[in-house]
Amino acid sequence: MPDPIELTQQLVRLDTRGGGELAAAELLAEPLRAAGFTVRLGEPEPGRANLVARLGHGTPITLTGHLDTVPADPAGWSFDPHSGEIDGDRLRGRGSSDMKAGVAAIVAAAIATPAPVQLVFTFGEETGCEGAAQITELEPSPLLLVAEPTANRIVLGHKGALWLRLSARGRSAHGSRPELGENAVFALARACERIHHHPDWPSSPTHGAATVNIGTFHAGSQPNLVPDHAEAQLDIRTVPGFSADTARAGIAELAGAETGIETLLDLPSIDTDPADPLVAELTGTLCPDWTPQYATYFTDAARLSATLGDPAVLVYGPGEPEQAHVTDETCSVAAIGATTAALRRLLGAWAERD
Repeated sequence: MPDPIELTQQLVRLDTRGGGELAAAELLAEPLRAAGFTVRLGEPEPGRANLVARLGHGTPITLTGHLDTVPADPAGWSFDPHSGEIDGDRLRGRGSSDMKAGVAAIVAAAIATPAPVQLVFTFGEETGCEGAAQITELEPSPLLLVAEPTANRIVLGHKGALWLRLSARGRSAHGSRPELGENAVFALARACERIHHHPDWPSSPTHGAATVNIGTFHAGSQPNLVPDHAEAQLDIRTVPGFSADTARAGIAELAGAETGIETLLDLPSIDTDPADPLVAELTGTLCPDWTPQYATYFTDAARLSATLGDPAVLVYGPGEPEQAHVTDETCSVAAIGATTAALRRLLGAWAERD
């Protein structure tokens, strides 16, 4: 099987910051085809690719990871974001924790097992699971494992994500006569202030509190014009019992009737029952002693679950959640090996069960 450490290094050295995932997909396709996998590699946009690989007969477990990363400005890093070098126990570079180490562990473990398995590697997860949304043909699976960063802890789901664009209209005027216009900035700023200070977003006993973040605010074109249009974008993390529809209604009430609202992204929360018989049977192969946890971030499971027939979802990977998206991102080399071994045990148990 390929060495998961070396494969992680090769992936980190590829620049897949919001694009260029085709090179990573081609890198993975070669050893998978050599191991007997049937590989489908699609490039729906230039340089961007999804990869689906299938091996064995019978009902497969599906393992998934994304190939893109968030940006990394070298000026702010103490080392090359794409070096892939190892310093002690730390493999360094953008995507090392989120989540190229997890992708490498999946490939290394899958090649070493006779279990029926389906691998799904996607583009554009960081910008709203764009690649996963374009995958419409997958073999149904009872279990989906997402190798996102969990520091080798078992996570049974995550919050949903609802991204909204708010807009306000005003009336333009000369900057020296602002009394003749209606400044859209103030109208939208007041709405955003009400939303920001709202104290009563609900909480889930498993997933924690729903959150609302005002991530962008744009208005105006130059100082001597009263801006007649303003826009803000919101990131709302929903939880079981607090749906996207309920969240939208709450935002609309706080923003006021004159504020426009447009949905940019709507991903459901994932909530796997720890008492699910399959989960109870297989989680011990990953980690003998574990406590159910749920993540704040979203994953491609939000898009892939329906295509796979609503499987139980496990999130388990070598990266550390605290390292995701940070400057000077790293991943534990030992954790990559531990994840690979754990995934081999999981697939081995599935092969015996099947």
